[in-house]
Amino acid sequence: MTGQTETWDSPKKILVILAHPDDPEFFCGATLARWARQGHEITYYLLTCGDKGFNPTTHLEMTPEKLCEIRHAEQHNAAAVIGAKAVHFLDYPDGHLVPDMQLRREIVRIIRQEKPEVLLTCDPQNLFALYGINHPDHRACGQAVLDAVFPAAGNIAYFPELSEQGHAPHMPREVWCSLTNQPNTIIDVTDVWEVKLKGILEHRTQVQDIDKLMARMKSRRTEDSTDENPRYEEKFRVVKYG
Repeated sequence: MTGQTETWDSPKKILVILAHPDDPEFFCGATLARWARQGHEITYYLLTCGDKGFNPTTHLEMTPEKLCEIRHAEQHNAAAVIGAKAVHFLDYPDGHLVPDMQLRREIVRIIRQEKPEVLLTCDPQNLFALYGINHPDHRACGQAVLDAVFPAAGNIAYFPELSEQGHAPHMPREVWCSLTNQPNTIIDVTDVWEVKLKGILEHRTQVQDIDKLMARMKSRRTEDSTDENPRYEEKFRVVKYG
């Protein structure tokens, strides 16, 4: 594994494509906060609004439609804490993401429209996460994004109708996969860990016990640090083009 940081010598346009509201903050919120504070421009695209992220036995008055609206607001608030410039939703049904050609085409359109130098998503090969089985939407999102990046986003022969609509081919220079078990890049995020936690807490519908969540997140310090002097890292699989 490579213990490295970014080697960018100028501000970058960074596109984040993940499945649900709160994924950016939980998966890589500290790194995003670091980048925002370095002057990089960050735009979020969430493929769903997380409309099924509630327990109907304990939230009797909640509906998927109502939750979708609430989670839109929560994600905008969290992104403001992190320092992202903009947030967009595709509002696919939660739990229904499939890496098919329709989703791939939509992501190609987004990449060509936004023209990021750096694209961040999640690792589709990660079947298991710290909390158990990784959500299928996470895996589907990562697969669709990687399939959109290569070979489609930079090749005019793919989805030519997008070029006709003014979306010329574009290829990100770097792709960062979060939530990975195959990292090759480590970012020290100790100085922005508290920003990540503040961003997470904006997702109020997803936080059942604040004290337990904060204790769990703060326990994720590196093995070579201590409770008195904790150090935190976020890990990625990074692929570079050109």
